[in-house]
Amino acid sequence: MEAKSGCPVHAMLDGVMGSRALPVWARVGLLGYGLVAYGAFFGTILYAIGFVGNWVVPKSIDSGGAVEPVMAMLVNAALLSVFVVQHTVMARRWFKAWLTRWMPAAMERSTFVLLASASLALVFWQWRPMPGVVWEVENVAARAVMHAVSLAGWATVLLSSFMVSHWDLFGLRQVWFAWKGRAYAPVGFRLRGLYRLVRHPLMMGFLVAFWSAPTMTLGHLFFALMVSGYIAFGVWMEERDLVREHGAAYLEYRRKVRAVIPLPRRAAGEGAVLSTEY
Repeated sequence: MEAKSGCPVHAMLDGVMGSRALPVWARVGLLGYGLVAYGAFFGTILYAIGFVGNWVVPKSIDSGGAVEPVMAMLVNAALLSVFVVQHTVMARRWFKAWLTRWMPAAMERSTFVLLASASLALVFWQWRPMPGVVWEVENVAARAVMHAVSLAGWATVLLSSFMVSHWDLFGLRQVWFAWKGRAYAPVGFRLRGLYRLVRHPLMMGFLVAFWSAPTMTLGHLFFALMVSGYIAFGVWMEERDLVREHGAAYLEYRRKVRAVIPLPRRAAGEGAVLSTEY
């Protein structure tokens, strides 16, 4: 449910969740905003693949001149912290309730996506390389296999988003409903595909992508460790919300299915429905 405010523009746009139609200019604006945010996400995720893998992009995780290691570590930690704070705070329900006092609810997810993309772009732009090599696989075939595994991790992220609701996750479904003058309803999802193997296949995909490096530099290792720590924290936070929202149903799912490592447990049933909130 949307929080109300005294803002006249918000009051006029508040019809996005009601039965009355929005003005055409407002619907166009919301749809355009959502498309811009999705375009930012798409460009950022493509750049992230090149950044982590040292492929194609002008500035990757290991490119650029060496910087004093302690300074590089401090700068990189600060950059990643910006992303962590943005992602963690904006994903909380209390923040969403506050934000939708000042903007239509249909804009909230797109705003999250847009600012997440901006914080990642800042990481890519200002990242300080730490070129010392921790390990290096020299065999050409083995290197190719590790690159393929990393790309498979990225593919897992994409496929997992569609197993939930890709368009809802990245804000397009919300603005599309606003464009059509329809009230938004959460999508939910039935357990299928990778969600029957692990509870967080998107996070599994990210971990595979980040750690499958034939040349692991100090900078790449620092990035992988920091992001892995955030993933563990984010999974813990999300699980608390899901238990609070779904109670025994989610506890049973958690009992049957691993979090991110697909080790065998009893399979989850097809009929369970969970939230798409991230």
